[in-house]
Amino acid sequence: MQGIEQPIYYFEQAGSGNTLDVLEIVCKRLQKGDIKSVVVASSSGETGLKFAKRMAHDTNLVVVSSHPGFSEPGVWDFNLDILKELESLGCRVVKQSHILSGLERSFSNKFSGASRTEVLAEALRSLLGVGMKVAIECAIMAADSGAIPIQKTIAVGGTHSRKGAGVDCAIVVWPSHFNNFFDFRVLEILAKPYRRDPPSSVVVSRPPPFPFL
Repeated sequence: MQGIEQPIYYFEQAGSGNTLDVLEIVCKRLQKGDIKSVVVASSSGETGLKFAKRMAHDTNLVVVSSHPGFSEPGVWDFNLDILKELESLGCRVVKQSHILSGLERSFSNKFSGASRTEVLAEALRSLLGVGMKVAIECAIMAADSGAIPIQKTIAVGGTHSRKGAGVDCAIVVWPSHFNNFFDFRVLEILAKPYRRDPPSSVVVSRPPPFPFL
């Protein structure tokens, strides 16, 4: 049998409680020495700062935030004190339109329906999880801003978009620019929730444990 055997860590639940575990998993993967850039989704900067304190001096760490106006017009949700600290540590902070919604969301909000981009985003959420969709999107945003080269990169995302919610997914990707989306590749899954949180009204039995966990 020819190939590479890589561990994947599956979290029992999605959410911010997995942030420090994801940080440790990313640090361990970096020890192999073949990856120089890490992209972390962070709306307020809190999660980005946790990563920066561990790896900013040795890694090209890029923190990708939501764009100004995401929550309300003219407002950027990022904590400016954290921004200064991240920049002092040598981190790049990216803020730009979200690739997997962009201008097309304005049309959907006004005229209803859904664009192809929004369908793609929902497919990623449903099939692979919200955190992986976010990680993919942020890697493209980082590439489009020139913050990372088109080389093997670790991308980190989370299930919840509210400020300070943390991360629960880490993947190794070959990034692309938004105009070459189908050149993007997910190379390795390092960690992700086993499933999306079920609706509160639905009781779902816990999956049987994997023999290799």
